[in-house]
Amino acid sequence: QVRLVESGGGVVQTGGSLRLSCAASGRNFATYAMAWFRQAPGKEREFVAAINWSGNSILYADSVKGRFTISRDNAKNTVSLQMNSLQPEDTAVYSCAVRYGGPRTSGSEYMYWGQGTQVTVSS
Repeated sequence: QVRLVESGGGVVQTGGSLRLSCAASGRNFATYAMAWFRQAPGKEREFVAAINWSGNSILYADSVKGRFTISRDNAKNTVSLQMNSLQPEDTAVYSCAVRYGGPRTSGSEYMYWGQGTQVTVSS
């Protein structure tokens, strides 16, 4: 059974940094893309970043470009999201997701999801 577990969320002040991690288990994730999405209260889920298996194809939402960095460690089946220069509008529940094939920005194309971790940026 596939399982995705996020960690690293918390409360940070504006301008601060957090590093999220997602540990995947249950199968060999070679050739799978991994991604981060977020959902703020009262808003729809939105794409944040995605990375393919080899790390040579990466997508970012315009809102996080230059501030967030996605990476993965295939030996450990983990994907991380380094978040710098955090702003109050980054406050959301962040979830990781996995799909077979290349990275995509639509959540409907991802097969497996974690439960999410809360990120709160205080002003």
